[in-house]
Amino acid sequence: MSLSDPIADMLSRIRNAVRNEAKQVDCRNSKICAGIADVLKQEGYIRDFHVIDDGRQGILRIELKYGPNGEAILHRLDRESRPGRRVYRKVEDLPRPLGGLGIVIVSTSRGVLSDRKARTEHVGGELLCVVE
Repeated sequence: MSLSDPIADMLSRIRNAVRNEAKQVDCRNSKICAGIADVLKQEGYIRDFHVIDDGRQGILRIELKYGPNGEAILHRLDRESRPGRRVYRKVEDLPRPLGGLGIVIVSTSRGVLSDRKARTEHVGGELLCVVE
């Protein structure tokens, strides 16, 4: 079975796992999905992630993070750019979700970055997803 959009599949798995209050979720591994997981870890939305070798492309195991009373840290995780409609933005036009409290994950020429890091490095790119 081939996936036409592995990023959307990963985001849906994370959304469903958060809704079910799971401790971890497994996704297919790819460079872009590992980059997204790395940005989520750096920004404090997930606890950690590991790549598990399964003899093929690997499995990305994401350990989810919750608040002190068990409340979800991730409230919104939406895909912006899709295979049928790519969305690119200059650094000046990057959105600020929740007035700067949320992040936008951007695929740039310098790798997958959060919108804050893209602004400091002054690079734009493809908007992958919005995290709140």
